[in-house]
Amino acid sequence: MSATGVSKALTVPDIAARKAKTPLVCLTAYTTPVARLVDGHCDVVLVGDSVGMVLHGMPSTLGVTLEMMILHGKAVRRGLQSALMVVDMPFGSYEESPAQAFRNAALVMSETGAAAVKLEGGESVAETIRFLTARGIPVMGHVGLTPQAVNAFGGYRTQGQGEDAERILRDATAVAEAGAFAVVLEKIPEALARLITEQVAIPTIGIGASPACDGQILVVDDMVGLFGTFRPRFVKRYAELGSDAEAAIAAYAKDVRERRFPALEHVFSHEPGPVSGGEAL
Repeated sequence: MSATGVSKALTVPDIAARKAKTPLVCLTAYTTPVARLVDGHCDVVLVGDSVGMVLHGMPSTLGVTLEMMILHGKAVRRGLQSALMVVDMPFGSYEESPAQAFRNAALVMSETGAAAVKLEGGESVAETIRFLTARGIPVMGHVGLTPQAVNAFGGYRTQGQGEDAERILRDATAVAEAGAFAVVLEKIPEALARLITEQVAIPTIGIGASPACDGQILVVDDMVGLFGTFRPRFVKRYAELGSDAEAAIAAYAKDVRERRFPALEHVFSHEPGPVSGGEAL
């Protein structure tokens, strides 16, 4: 069963139809086990290029490759039954031209079984979004703080402050008019996110945006406390699995060093029969 009580897998039209209705629940996933955990609770599961920072220790998402996204997309696909899977197009895989974007997005979808791809940018990628959607590739947009443009922004700064709000509004409008079925609004002022949600015809999915958005998304490792390199203000921690795991690892290490693990119940008894020193058990 999905988070909305629908037994079949959710589709792009299902998500697009949720505008101004029950908020969409969205999380990232990068592995099969996590995909299985989130599937029954989420409407959308994003295989985000944040995988580069969260799982691979990269300083930003810029080093993530198409091959990495396909590898993790395949893993997540194996763990999903009901949620809609969206895969991020990594930096450099779609900016050159609509034709490049189509070629790479088609590869991602055919290799991973994704229902859609996500592109960062607003007016600058509107032509590409229009090109892709006209050829059967559903696109989720992403405006505001777009991590692939971190160097241009000078860091992970809030976007849309003051007069810059007009730029973000134009970007969100351009993405919607180009045919995106939903758009992520990241790290923008609450009032601006609320205004965009009211004005665009497609669902908005907030991350550091507004409770008025049509849905919310977080990086799953952030919200369960597994990723501790930094903690954005917009993250609510629902668990502290990182500290719990560290305590468990410390307890294991202590047991090994003091020869309390393995105990007899963790090893196998010897079967009757001769054993010589040169034979494998």
